[in-house]
Amino acid sequence: IIPPSVTGIGESAFFGCSRLEAISIPPGVTGIGDAAFSGCSSLVDITIPDSVTVIGNGVFSGCSSLVDITIPDSVTGIGESAFDGCSSLVDITIPPGVTGIGESAFSGCSSLETITIPASVTGIGDAAFSKCSSLVGITIPLSVTGIGYWVFSGCSSLVDITIPPSVTAIGNWAFEGCSSLVGITIPPSVTGIGDGAFNECDSLVAITVERGSYAQAYCEEQGLPYTYSDNLDGLND
Repeated sequence: IIPPSVTGIGESAFFGCSRLEAISIPPGVTGIGDAAFSGCSSLVDITIPDSVTVIGNGVFSGCSSLVDITIPDSVTGIGESAFDGCSSLVDITIPPGVTGIGESAFSGCSSLETITIPASVTGIGDAAFSKCSSLVGITIPLSVTGIGYWVFSGCSSLVDITIPPSVTAIGNWAFEGCSSLVGITIPPSVTGIGDGAFNECDSLVAITVERGSYAQAYCEEQGLPYTYSDNLDGLND
């Protein structure tokens, strides 16, 4: 039980408290230090007050029993590895004020099925959703301009995804191991696609591209099946 007089929780404060099951953070707390609850593998429930503005690096990393968490609207940033390894987390809502999602923020959240990224987010860190093997659907907003390395690597249940026209680059191995991915739409705004971006996408039927776009040239170079967005000529391979 944390008393209401507490205004901050320091780095690694409860690190490795593997029998801690529930905790309520009082409304006076404005900051939670990096790795504060990392390794709390029995933690099922936690309440974060509206006074908190940032979920720091590794704060809930390894909280493998955490099923549900509400991130308050006051939060504007989610740090690196913030929920890395939260393998029981089924659903999470990212509040509309968040502008950045750190590297590996949700990596290894293998029970996470859906997630909506708000329009306020402009950057998604490398491997942010890697190994989210139950992730079926995700919406990428127009505010995002790039998809980094390994962002969706190992998302083996992801079936279909549309890249918004704001994105200009897709990083190395971005969709590697998305073995259920059937279709993906790449807009003409994309002028760079990294190495192995679609490696081991064994179910990929076609990548939808615009005629004369960089994505079309990439598919031809890599020997990937593609179809035009106007769908006049059918599948090309």
